Amino acid sequence: MEYSKVLSQEFNIQENYAQNIIDLLDEGNTIPFIARYRKEMHGSMDDQLIREFSEKLEYYRNLDKRREEIRELISAQEKLTDEISQALDKAEILSELEDIYRPFRPKRKTRASVAKEKGLEPLALAILEQNADFSPLAESEKYIDYEKGVEDIQAAIAGAMDIIAEQVSDNADIRKNIRTIASTKGVIEVKAVDEESDSVYSQYYSFNEGVAKIPNHRILAINRGEKEGILKVDVANDDNGSLNSIYSQTLHGDGESTKLVKEACDDAYQRLIYPSIEREVRNALTEKASESAIKVFAVNLKQLLMQPPVKGKVVLGLDPGYRTGCKVAVVDATGKVLDTTVIYPTHSKEQVEKSKQKLLELINKHSVDIISIGNGTASKETEIFAADVIKNCGRKVYYMVVSEAGASVYSASKLAAQELPELDLTLRSAVSIARRLQDPLAELVKIEPKAIGVGQYQHDMPQKKLGESLDGVVEDCVNSVGVDLNTASPALLSRVSGLSDTVCKNIVAYREENGAFTSRAELKKVPKLGPKAFQQCAGFLRVAESTNPLDNTGIHPESYDSTLKLLDILGYSKDEISDSKFTDIRARLSRNSIREISEKIGIGIPTIIDITKELSKPGRDPRDELPAPMLRSDILDIKDLKEGMELKGTVRNVIDFGVFVDIGVHQDGLVHISQICDKYIKHPSEVLKVGDIVNVKILSVDPAKNRISLTMRRAMPAENT
Repeated sequence: MEYSKVLSQEFNIQENYAQNIIDLLDEGNTIPFIARYRKEMHGSMDDQLIREFSEKLEYYRNLDKRREEIRELISAQEKLTDEISQALDKAEILSELEDIYRPFRPKRKTRASVAKEKGLEPLALAILEQNADFSPLAESEKYIDYEKGVEDIQAAIAGAMDIIAEQVSDNADIRKNIRTIASTKGVIEVKAVDEESDSVYSQYYSFNEGVAKIPNHRILAINRGEKEGILKVDVANDDNGSLNSIYSQTLHGDGESTKLVKEACDDAYQRLIYPSIEREVRNALTEKASESAIKVFAVNLKQLLMQPPVKGKVVLGLDPGYRTGCKVAVVDATGKVLDTTVIYPTHSKEQVEKSKQKLLELINKHSVDIISIGNGTASKETEIFAADVIKNCGRKVYYMVVSEAGASVYSASKLAAQELPELDLTLRSAVSIARRLQDPLAELVKIEPKAIGVGQYQHDMPQKKLGESLDGVVEDCVNSVGVDLNTASPALLSRVSGLSDTVCKNIVAYREENGAFTSRAELKKVPKLGPKAFQQCAGFLRVAESTNPLDNTGIHPESYDSTLKLLDILGYSKDEISDSKFTDIRARLSRNSIREISEKIGIGIPTIIDITKELSKPGRDPRDELPAPMLRSDILDIKDLKEGMELKGTVRNVIDFGVFVDIGVHQDGLVHISQICDKYIKHPSEVLKVGDIVNVKILSVDPAKNRISLTMRRAMPAENT
């Protein structure tokens, strides 16, 4: 396969760009490095698109590998013909390759193989010829053999028909046609195993929808219901159309042989072909739905990780709990732990009063600016408690409910024990909750992405593929923001392009032994950090302490000389460069021909634009350009909500059928996809993303079921980026 040609068409890019990406990947370059520092070679594709390109390249290479394996296996049987070889070359998907190989695949014992052992294959082939003057009954008498178990004519014909049925079933063209019919005209039929029972799947107790139309989230819901033994799922097919497709390729004539072949075709379809095709259709639907869900999870995770950090604030983290109390941790603006304790805001009146006094004491002692509350068990009660404390506080304090997904996983991890060895694991989770408000990215990278929980049906996904996808998202986020070389934890460093776990530990060890890094170039002194690793990682690491201002930007060291030439052309003095005074660089660039500068310096226009952007805001954090998270100082109860009430909220999760919005009540409200906007959209992500601040109106409230229905129609996002 000509990978560059196929992929250029699939991704709608120039063929030379496709080949460049293939070469860059094969040379061992990381995707963040390729996306950020080799833009001229691929037309400025983003990291996500290059990641999809890489996955598709791997798929096609595996397809070709399997193609050659099958060719060799058939050849080893001395059955490879030019026709089969050409069919293998034309196959575009794995199922087509496997269909071609099916007749040659070593089979377990089947009815057909038993019939062949009885010597009935010549009879089957003779019947399959369907000659008008051929008498199957007369011919069958020749095959009666008591020792072989062929006791009469009927037994001989039955065995021959089993052989014909298997041969029909092994026909690649027939299977391809049936697969197409099932995929386009098939219907998913769902029934309840017990219609009298009540469950969350009741809407599917008598349900059907076309295979070609059924939404991905319904497939995942139905699959889960089937797995839990509540639903029974089948794929109904156009049987007449499928059988006619088989007949058209198999039958000719109208004699006795043709009637037998027709019966064998019916048997092949019902017993051999369709059960297999039905499994394929279900698997294909599940795979497609899983891929869609993984993409939604990945998009949500990226938006969560890229939430703007709350900088320069002292934060008090609350990890809610009933019996064991509410764990408290205060961290300073850098995330350093200042104080910890446990309070009991859900116990007796005496304990509640003591808890209030303790919280006020900590707020005043450490000048707390914001309270970060985990959204787990007892979150509502803790939120009400915190809002009440804030009212009696002598200073302006806000609070925000944050997702505590993965906090317990982190607190029990080896990493947490290394970072916070003096703290009990229950208090570590409170520290994590506080820090994830200050810097979501730096804190959440310590947790396995799958445990963060901003998707749907993540436990039903292929875990390896989900993990790889989410790891890629984390890597892309970390590298797009950049990492402070002198403060980054090993967990954060491990997400930097080109750095292995061993090298990350060596960086920290070097830092502890020699003090802060004074330049990017000093990285070369770190054990096992070779030239290739330096090339891949250097641009993503920031050294604010360096005397070279370029070391605190996203400009790669390989472009330093070009950057100085650019600054010289734009008229910057040495003093301006040393003082990092580049605020007017874009204006200066606009007064020149960027193409002429590109040719003179010898670097591409995309790189010049990136250099200019970095110098205009040295040490910039791309997350600062996003709307700040919404902080609260008071709380609503679900009982306070009335139909028609308009509120402002934060999008917490985006899924196939809508978005969940935090409106200051313990229970997030659902905006169904039909209520997001006045125009038709295929997916909520076209309009909204995690972290968006939106205006919503209450459609209905069901306190008993803790359900809140919201609408955004004619109440569009207040801040939507």
